[in-house]
Formats: sequence, structure tokens, C-alpha cells
Amino acid sequence: MAELKKIPFGTTPAGEEVDLWTLRAGGHRVQVLTYGGALRSWLVPAPGGPRDILLGCTTLAQYEAQDKYLGALVGRVANRIGGAAFELGGVRYPLAANSGPNCLHGGIHGFNEAVWKAREEDGALALTHVSPAGDEGFPGTLKVQVTYALTEEGALTLDYWAQSDADTLCNLTNHAYFNLMGHDAGSLAGHSAAIFSSAITEADETSVPTGRLLPVEGTPFDLRQPRDILAGLAMEHPQLRLGNGYDHNFVLHGEPCGPLAPAARVTAGGLALECLTTQPGLQFYTANYLDGTPGKAGAAYGPRSAFCLEAQAWPDAVHHSGFPSTLLKAGETYRHTTVYRVSGA
Repeated sequence: MAELKKIPFGTTPAGEEVDLWTLRAGGHRVQVLTYGGALRSWLVPAPGGPRDILLGCTTLAQYEAQDKYLGALVGRVANRIGGAAFELGGVRYPLAANSGPNCLHGGIHGFNEAVWKAREEDGALALTHVSPAGDEGFPGTLKVQVTYALTEEGALTLDYWAQSDADTLCNLTNHAYFNLMGHDAGSLAGHSAAIFSSAITEADETSVPTGRLLPVEGTPFDLRQPRDILAGLAMEHPQLRLGNGYDHNFVLHGEPCGPLAPAARVTAGGLALECLTTQPGLQFYTANYLDGTPGKAGAAYGPRSAFCLEAQAWPDAVHHSGFPSTLLKAGETYRHTTVYRVSGA
């Protein structure tokens, strides 16, 4: 069971007070902001001494100014909805086109910008948020809770829960940026990744799925055995060119919910990070669009200076009947769990 403490972190322009919560367990310390539910730092035992493996900002103003979702909770619908619109129950719902022609990560003002309510719950941190009907164009009032729990063994568990009073879409994730060499290492040199998937959802020129599953065999996306990330990025493939690197959904399961199962393992600098999840997909992203984003202790985060393991539903599922559904019916419960576990490599 973790020890929890909170301190003030600032006030938004709207006058909302933001807190920084710290969870301590064994040699691990995780910081979580109520602004966006953002994972700000994770200090882990490492060769040479404690190491912070999460990218994050120094001030609240820096978080508000950046648009890279640093460590944030993402919703209502993570990833892209093609054409920035969908139909549900015979009604068309237009959304904000904030990524080319598509809606990305819930719209212009998604969950990453919300100030979440926080409370301690049995040694864990529970964050709650209510998204009113019509928020960013989505139907139904959606109630969300995300609970962060940390163990002495280095397992950080994120439990996601949501309910709506009307049929809606729901696909939640966390957009943590990791660098196992340290948040300010500036490169993914030395990182090796394994993702336990035999296919990705092929993307079009706007990064929305075509509907086709692309086998990873013989491609840079074949990470079923560990591969140096930079070596994979240096390979030639149309999908890598479209995403400016890895920014793809790896198919884990054909169902939207299943038992907690291994999704990925990344190693570097004497550390190993494992990701386990109940989600059917894993968006593997190599921070291709970081652009000198101001970070902690004067760091500037540039392209490919980190990686994300975003466990979630497949992108644009509402437009693909063969994809696991992101429909959340009125009164039903959305429930998923993702675990990040750090240990010596």
C-alpha cells in the first residue's frame, strides 16, 4: 500500500486549484496531477541511483501551454475518429476536427484539460470527473473514475471506470511518455521494445485505420521479439513514413475486454518496463511530434525522445463493424485495467 501526500501545484485561469499528489511505495515514487490526471514523474530504483522515467512539466502554465498530452488521461475517446463525426441511434454527432479532418483524443478540450477531483481510497489515488451531455459533441453525461495504485514491487495500476446516462462512445487511456534512461535523456538510444502482437491496424494518410489488419511479419512492426527501437525507426516502410515513426495501434485481442494480459516489454539502462492490460489494442508512439516542449528541470523534449504505450480500443472503431466496439450503452459499466511494471532488466 502506497503512502499518499498532496501539495498545491497552481491555479488555472478559471480559478480552479490544481494539486500534485505523490504516491510512495518502497523505492518508487509516482507524482500525479489533478490537472488532466497527468502522470508527472516516476522515480524508480535504477543502476547508479534513482531515475525519473516520465516526461513532465515544471509548472501548471507549461502543462496548459503544451498540446502533446504529456502524461494525461485521454477521453472521451482516445485516438482518432475519422471525419470528426459519427452516427449513433440514427443521430449524427459532429465533433471538432483537431487533427486534420479527424477528431483526436476527445476533441479540443478533452479530459487532458479537466481538473479532476481527487481522494485517497485504500492507499490508492482515485480521480473522478463528470463530462456533461454534449461535451465536445458527445451524447450522454459520462461519469469517470481512474484509480492509481502503486506497489513496493514497482507496479503502477490504472483502473478505469465509466458510466453514462445515454448511449455514447468511451475509450480511455493514459498518454504517459517514458524514457527508461531518464526523462531528460533526449533520445531512445539503447531502448529495445517487444510488443506481443501479430498485426497492426493499417492507417491511411490521415492516420485513421483503413479497416485492414496488416500482419507484422517481415515489417518494422514485428516486435514479437525485442528490437532496438531506433533500428526499427530506421527501416523503410510506408506506414512508418505516414506516421513519421511508430504511431500505430497494435492488435492485442479481438474483444474489447479480456483478462489482464502482457502487451509490451521495453528495456534500457538496466531497467525493464512491462505493460499489461485488458484493452484490445496498444498504441505504440515514439514521440514523433514533440518539438522542444519545455520539461522538468530545464529539459526540452524533442522528437523521438520518449515512447508511449497507450492501452486502448482500436482507433475509429465506431466506423468499423469488425473492430471491438467502443459503444457504452446507458447504464452499463466501462471497466478496464492497465498495469505498468518496472524492474531491473
